[in-house]
Amino acid sequence: QVQLVESGGALVQAGGSLRLSCAVSGRMFSNYVVAWFRQAPGKDREFVAAIRWTGTNTYYRDSVKGRFTISRDNDNHMVHLQMDSLRPEDTAGYYCGAALLSRPETFYSWKNYAYWGQGTQVTVSS
Repeated sequence: QVQLVESGGALVQAGGSLRLSCAVSGRMFSNYVVAWFRQAPGKDREFVAAIRWTGTNTYYRDSVKGRFTISRDNDNHMVHLQMDSLRPEDTAGYYCGAALLSRPETFYSWKNYAYWGQGTQVTVSS
């Protein structure tokens, strides 16, 4: 069993920055993947970024490449999402998900994730 708790969401002006954190507890194996998804009202949950629990590979949706950075702190069991140059269209509830996945093509669908946090709200004003 894996537990996830997100924090760091806030109201910020366009162009600003936020750092989201996901505290991970429970037993994590090397081929676990931790990802950030987001969901705006009336829209599907969409992939933002992912990182394996071990290794250095990271994965991003095109619209956040160069603006968002996902990182992992294994010692403190945390996964962070540094978000820079925020835009109003980044406004959403942000959710941390974890799953035992091996093929990168499976990282992008929220349906493949077994564990979720409660979410944290990010609002970007124009």
